[in-house]
Amino acid sequence: MPVIGTLDELTDFIAHRKRLYVRWSLGPDVDLPALASRDDLTGIALPGLSASPLDVEPWWSERPLRLWAARRLYDYAHLPQVKGHRVRPWLLRAREIGRGPDNEPLVTGIEPLGWIDRAVIDEAVEEIRRQRGRWGTLDRTGLGRTP
Repeated sequence: MPVIGTLDELTDFIAHRKRLYVRWSLGPDVDLPALASRDDLTGIALPGLSASPLDVEPWWSERPLRLWAARRLYDYAHLPQVKGHRVRPWLLRAREIGRGPDNEPLVTGIEPLGWIDRAVIDEAVEEIRRQRGRWGTLDRTGLGRTP
């Protein structure tokens, strides 16, 4: 599978294609045979792979597409630390068939497009750090459990 090596390269994909998603996993060779994710909390098998959407929402308007791409990667950049160092992001084109328990898209009809290099994640982190607002990833590991 090809490697997407820069944030600008990923941004170009987003500018010219629709139905794009990022999946953080061991890759399509592992994911595609089963074509199902599992809810970590309940263990329930989900009817598709969970993925993060990359299609730009209309409310984003004329804001920089590069910032959109950076934000979409940054939100889940913690997953290799949580799920294991072999977990990597990869770009795919797919059809959404539902939503998971965290309101994440569940997708099928998957066309793998390429691995997203670690350098792209580093660029995304830097892009987010340049913004004025405070923001963090969607990492839940620091929340603890309620009694």
